[in-house]
Amino acid sequence: MEKYSFSGVYNTFSSESHHKDHPLYINLKPYLQDFPKTDKPIPAFNGRKRRGLDPDDVKKLLGVVKDIRDRAMVLVLLRTGMRIGELLNTLVSEVNLKERKIEVYEAEKTRVGRVVYIIDDAIAALKAWLRKRDSKYEYFFYGRGGNPLTYAAARNRSQMCLEKAGLSHKGYSPHCLRHTFATELLNADMRLECLQPLLGHSSIEMTRRYARLTDKRREEEYFRAMSKIEGGGGGGGFDSESQMNSKFNGY
Repeated sequence: MEKYSFSGVYNTFSSESHHKDHPLYINLKPYLQDFPKTDKPIPAFNGRKRRGLDPDDVKKLLGVVKDIRDRAMVLVLLRTGMRIGELLNTLVSEVNLKERKIEVYEAEKTRVGRVVYIIDDAIAALKAWLRKRDSKYEYFFYGRGGNPLTYAAARNRSQMCLEKAGLSHKGYSPHCLRHTFATELLNADMRLECLQPLLGHSSIEMTRRYARLTDKRREEEYFRAMSKIEGGGGGGGFDSESQMNSKFNGY
């Protein structure tokens, strides 16, 4: 993995005027003057690996989340694929339990609205939270003074749940539940064209990235084929050139 100097960060901030008021730029500036300059930009954050929870880890997590609000949040993220910021800004009026859907009026990244759907376990968790929450607040998951629950607070709660489940060492975050949602639907044969609007992706290529990184079927096919080879059922080759040509005809 390539390393980037502090000055690379400094130069990246300096190259775009809208970064100059950024707190990180302001705090780093006094310490970077002695570093050699470089035009090499830092890697884009959107290139990070997308990762969902393993199926066993999902079971472990749901097995320990007992707090009513925490359970509602986890299940909604897991069953809808909403971004954490979208969920935290959801209003009570945008949750329709009768029609089993949540309206996301403005997606966090694309600025385009969409509808996501909820299934029985998430509905039960939302109903339990509705019975407990203070009905005078408009945000479904509110914090102090009725304002939206902050990301920091949501992340802290999720880390507590992960620690309780013995999963804190795996580097999971609330956003991983979104990737888990996509992974499970892809592996259940949902078409990319249907998954794209559920995730709020602006292009099908963004959704394809999930398919390339999370499709378990190729992995399962590989090990199934290799087990045949190891057991003597797959052979090490073909009996003849015509047999090989027949096998690969059309590829």
